[in-house]
Order: sequence, then C-alpha cells, then structure tokens
Amino acid sequence: MRVLGEFIRDIIKENPNNFRVFGPDETMSNRLSHLFEADNRCWYLTKKKEDEYLSYDGRIMDSYLSEHTCEGWLEGYILTGRHGVFVSYEAFIRIVDSMASQHAKWLKVANELPWRKDIASLNYILTSNVWQQDHNGYTHQDPGFIDHLANKKADIVRVYLPPDSNCLLSCFDHVIRTKNYINVIVASKHMRPQWLTMEEAKEHCAKGLSKWEFASNDNKGTDIVLVSIGDAPTLENMAAVSIIRSYLPDIKIRFINVVDLMKLEPNTKHPHGLTNVEYNKLFTKDKPIIFNYHGYPTLIHELTYERENKNISVHGYMEEGTITTPFDMRVKNEIDRYHIVIDIINHLDIAKTREGKKIIRLMEEKLKYHDSYIREYGIDMEEVRLFKWE
Repeated sequence: MRVLGEFIRDIIKENPNNFRVFGPDETMSNRLSHLFEADNRCWYLTKKKEDEYLSYDGRIMDSYLSEHTCEGWLEGYILTGRHGVFVSYEAFIRIVDSMASQHAKWLKVANELPWRKDIASLNYILTSNVWQQDHNGYTHQDPGFIDHLANKKADIVRVYLPPDSNCLLSCFDHVIRTKNYINVIVASKHMRPQWLTMEEAKEHCAKGLSKWEFASNDNKGTDIVLVSIGDAPTLENMAAVSIIRSYLPDIKIRFINVVDLMKLEPNTKHPHGLTNVEYNKLFTKDKPIIFNYHGYPTLIHELTYERENKNISVHGYMEEGTITTPFDMRVKNEIDRYHIVIDIINHLDIAKTREGKKIIRLMEEKLKYHDSYIREYGIDMEEVRLFKWE
C-alpha cells in the first residue's frame, strides 16, 4: 500500500478535477500517507492548531468515520462522469454490502439501456486485512465481501488479489481505467516480499493467473499442483516449496499464482473464466491441486465445482482468530507453510513411507515450537520472520 500510495498521489496531481479518494478516517492507517504530498482532506468545520492535512478544497474524502457515507459520496461522484476509489479496512467494507449490491443491480439494468452513457467503475481496495491483525484481532477479520460480490452478474464483478507490490500497481492501473464494473482489489498494508519484476507483473496480471516457472520444477512430469491466491497465501506457499525442496527434491511441484479470481470459473459462467481445455492444461486433469486462498475456502469450491479435476484441497480463512502474531493467524487457519507441507505429503504416496511420516512429524513439531515461542517472546520465530526465497 505504501508503493500504491505513490502511484495514487501522482494520479491526484495529474487529475486535479476528476479524481478523488474516498474512505473512512484511515488513510494513514492504510499506509497511503504519500497522498498528502498531493492534496489534503476535505474539511468544512473549524480548523484547530493541531489538525493535519485539512483543507476547505481538499480532494481526499476521509474525515468521516462512516463507510456508508463514503460509499454514497463515491457512487454520486462517478455518476457525474468522474473517477475515484474507496479504500477500506477489509472487515468493515461489509457495512456497505447492500449499497454495493444495489449499485451492481443498477449497472446491470443501465448496461441494457442504449441511451445510458458509460461511467467509471466502482473501485474498492480492501486492506488492513484478515491475515495481520496483531492489535485489533478477531473483530477485524472478515474476507466475506468477495463472496458477497462473487454472486453478482458476471459481466459486472471483477476481483483481484495481487501477490506483491508490482502486481498491485498493475491491477490498479487497469481497474482505474475501466467502465461499468465493480472492481475489488485485496492488498496488504504491511511489508511483503516482491516476487516479480514490473514487466513480469504486467504479463502475469494481464493473464490473470500463470505458472511461476521459478517456483516450479515439473518440466518432466507433475506430482502436485500448488495454487496461491492472495499475498499471505503466496508467501506461505513459497516457503512450503522451499521446505519440500530441502527434504524431498524429487517431488515435482507446479506452482500457480492467481491474481484474477474469476479465472477459476468456466468461461461459460464468467467472461474472464478459463475454458475447460485451458484449465486442464494448467491445472491438470487428475493431479492433486492444493489451493491456498485469502478468503473463505467454500468460494473456491463453488468456482471450480464444474471442472473435471475434483482432486482438490482448499486452505483459507476458517473463522479462527484473535490478537496474535501474523504467522499465528495463518497457523490457526491452516494456511501456513507447515500445514501446506503436510497436505502435500498426504496427497502423495510418500505419506505412507517412513520418510513421509518423519517429515509430517517434523512439521507438527515445528507447529508446537511456534506455539511455545510466541507465548514466550510475543513475536514469530526467526525462520518465519527472516524467510527469503532462494
């Protein structure tokens, strides 16, 4: 989000009359402080000496802690032919569920009327998300807005889960130019690894999903397909591959990252969806597929239920959470690297061997050590905090 803030700052500078940023009083919390290098908060009351970044003609609409008010402002603004984005904590965007639903219905009907002009898309960025709430906790954990919008008309809804900053920039550059959609981008406000160069990110996001060759080793046959959707699941899957390579280098893993969630649906259901031939070529017809997903696992089952390959396992948010460390949140919901390694082994014949059982036991010991470590020190283990892909 810090990186995206620089991009949005420049959009504000170059579009002083037709672009605004909307959201509750959380612009700084969402790591968008670079915006204030270009403009200030819109403010109409008396200004006090200690106030910061307030202006009577400011274009950053965040001085009001009310999601439904911000939603109404943005909807009205884009209906005038201008452009904007709504940035929110992921859990509290649910406050505008019904408003987003009504806008989706309005777009459906408007698109059927030839005299209606195109309007800028309704764009959401969901941050301060479920996978790192080390001081807010369980109340701030709800990725369900994706599920809510996934049920709307396929020609209206788009959902993007970029795995790193370059992919986030590419996704935002795309959605801010679109018309007549509801776009949702889910992105962390915390430091995350950078996996792809800018050119690689553009190509990856244009496809919507792709096999990451640098994380795969299945050129001579595939044993298992490992899929990440979201930045935290991507980090954990990369760490899981690193662990598997250290113990079982002969296991052939195909690593796939999904940016455009609706790619998983058949093309007969969604215009972005893969054909069955494309899906089978990428995901295989019969090899085990392990999905590690940002949100509720049931949505992945819904999106893929018509696909030929039924041999799937889905990890995601299971409504387990509290005020805890970032990695412990992943452990509690079993999207962490150790649970993924266990799942990989359990899907292969090696699970029945002495070596397979030994590795599973080692992973279980790691999980126990993690639990005792965070209770004693209050932070995640060094091997988690300092992990780097090599």
